[in-house]
Amino acid sequence: MGIKFLSDLHDASYSGVAYKNILLKKEILTFFATKGPSTIPELSKEFNISIPKINECINELIEDALVQDNGKSTSGIGRKPNSYGLLPNAAFFVGVQVSHDHLSIVVMNMKKDIIASQEEIPHRLENNQESLQNICREINQFIATHQIQKDKILGVGINLSGRINYRTGYSYSYFNFYEDPLSKYFEQELQLRTYLENDSKALAYGEFSSGILKDEKDALFVNVDNGIGLGILINGKIYYGKSGFSGEFGHIPIFDNDIICRCGKKGCLETEASGFALRNRVIAALQNGATSILTKKFNNLEDIRLSDIITAAKKDDNLAIELINELGEKLGRGLATLINIFNPEIIIVGGILAKSEEYLMLPLKNAVNKFSLSIVNKDTKLAYSNNGEKLAAFGACLLIRDRLLSIID
Repeated sequence: MGIKFLSDLHDASYSGVAYKNILLKKEILTFFATKGPSTIPELSKEFNISIPKINECINELIEDALVQDNGKSTSGIGRKPNSYGLLPNAAFFVGVQVSHDHLSIVVMNMKKDIIASQEEIPHRLENNQESLQNICREINQFIATHQIQKDKILGVGINLSGRINYRTGYSYSYFNFYEDPLSKYFEQELQLRTYLENDSKALAYGEFSSGILKDEKDALFVNVDNGIGLGILINGKIYYGKSGFSGEFGHIPIFDNDIICRCGKKGCLETEASGFALRNRVIAALQNGATSILTKKFNNLEDIRLSDIITAAKKDDNLAIELINELGEKLGRGLATLINIFNPEIIIVGGILAKSEEYLMLPLKNAVNKFSLSIVNKDTKLAYSNNGEKLAAFGACLLIRDRLLSIID
């Protein structure tokens, strides 16, 4: 019943009294999702709807197994009314972060509680059928292993890097060898409603919803991983742009070099300030005889990962520290451009390279001060977050839930 009603929320065939009834129940669910449990008199006052009508809707939502009676309210004086709120496990959402060499999967309930998760699931992201099929196998296996009721899963959110149009379900960077939307392929393989999202936007939404923002409504999240992504929050809402491709920050042509970016152009920010760039520079330096603890650990330099470089820096490896410092300075130049354009209240730097902490942030802040207008940057707070990729998968769950309840567009 509950899953059927939640699907009906966006059914345009309803009209008249039936539509108004569904709309009111949706508004009550959204209120519970954003404000928490409440009493019938409080809901009546909030929506300016009679107590009998609110009571009728609450009873129907209880029958739909979406709302529960929490017992007597603890607030106020005198005879205390009952408090009602979301039934946590009425529905589930599955979030999947597809990274370069592994997957992270999270299952979240209606109250945003994580009920199952797994990180570092081995997977090689390649633009071929085998890699695509393996993602589906891992998701199906995860759901089966954790015994998640499929009929209660409202949606699966899958994060990929590159150009994603979440509205149409098309991916333009990975697995774009079908005429139909990629989301349709996943739906056929998983037998579940599936939504695609750009990984930086999902991670940004997870960050923005994690408590790092206080009263800020205009914020930027810079995801510094193998590439560089950007999540934009304007007036409290994620900004997508016309086709969902906003935030291609890593492809600003900021450097005068001959390095060909993965996008095919030269001089992009990613060519010198991304994880790919850092790894390439470290390997090149070692091949040219530079000294590092990494040479003792790896016989094959191609096996070096970004996490290994960060670990080396934290063990006072001079080469790793020096190259992360240089990257921070170059990334800071890019952030200075963002500050001059957006004048944001806060910029959060996240992704795997944020785990290098002060080795990245100190030169970054110096470059921001040097290259941005002081009258603009004085109002912008810089912060870093070393939350893991679980938060990106969690962000995918949140996006499905909040769009379903129309908390966001």
